[in-house]
Amino acid sequence: MGLLLLFIFIAVPVIEIALFIQVGGAIGLLSTLAVVVVTAVIGTYLLRQQGLNIVMKVQAEMAQGQMPVKNLIHGAFIVVAGLLLLTPGFFTDFIGFSLFIPQVRLAAAALIGRQFKQSRYGKTSAGFEFHSTTYSHNQTTNYSSEDEIEGEFHVIEDDPKQIDK
Repeated sequence: MGLLLLFIFIAVPVIEIALFIQVGGAIGLLSTLAVVVVTAVIGTYLLRQQGLNIVMKVQAEMAQGQMPVKNLIHGAFIVVAGLLLLTPGFFTDFIGFSLFIPQVRLAAAALIGRQFKQSRYGKTSAGFEFHSTTYSHNQTTNYSSEDEIEGEFHVIEDDPKQIDK
């Protein structure tokens, strides 16, 4: 995570400056500035268009009683893409335009998911996983695996008499 932050806060601006110098030298200052403004306008348009599309899909799934996880993830990436396109620079524009492609969003989500899973499960020395059991109206949902340790617990309210037991 530290290397990622280092990349974001140091490498990205350095890359952007280098690209501005290269593009500005090739097409001139005014053309370079025009490209930056045009990409910001296009980014705003795409953000609005695809963002509204995602919002409608989320609302439709929720109306059907489904959890719109996939579309919420797409929506989050679309917002990030729009912000990157509003940020002046060619490197951030490239990443922003890429995130408007659904397959790129899915690949990025899978990569982030794997990283999250590794960081979440990779740091426990004994490999313990904690799962919850949900009880509602005599329905039980159990999550099990070979290495699961089962146990019972009860919730003690904020009653001082219960805490001392």
